[in-house]
Amino acid sequence: MNDLITYVGIAVGLSMDAFAVAVATSVVLREVSARHVFRFAFHFGLFQAMMPLLGWCAGQYLEAYIVTWDHWVAFGLLALVGGRTIVAAVRGGEEEVKSGDPTRGTSLVLLSIATSIDALAVGISFAVIQVQIWQAIAIIGLITAALTAVGMIFGQRLGARYGRGIEIVGGLVLIGIGLKILVQHLTQ
Repeated sequence: MNDLITYVGIAVGLSMDAFAVAVATSVVLREVSARHVFRFAFHFGLFQAMMPLLGWCAGQYLEAYIVTWDHWVAFGLLALVGGRTIVAAVRGGEEEVKSGDPTRGTSLVLLSIATSIDALAVGISFAVIQVQIWQAIAIIGLITAALTAVGMIFGQRLGARYGRGIEIVGGLVLIGIGLKILVQHLTQ
């Protein structure tokens, strides 16, 4: 799975929640400063990179027990994460941004965790299929930071109505990556 395109696809899929939250936040803030963009992009990128690392560390322990089923586990975890993303988007599960500045303090940390928690499961699947974790988390963190910044900058133009559609695309990308892994292992 040392495929750069696969890492980028996973990163884009995982970062869709962060992107949608950045869009919604920039709509609420009305005036987005460079500090808002930096804080959101830095924290979302950092948390999105650290969660797969935590999952990968946990998965290292579990790998010996599930090596026979690794491709099914990777597919299942990615399909679960992608499916949850799609269901949340369809049900309208976007985080509501509270009054005040959500790019500071506790709100920032909670949003960072909320948008990256699914990456923990992806990290476990990375351990199972023996991914080079440092390259993967660097790509995930950088792409999430970049898409978060783009979401903040262009959020006012895009409007809140596109948030759900973007999350659905992210979920579909994760499911597609899971299918790719499954097909690759079953056809070898």
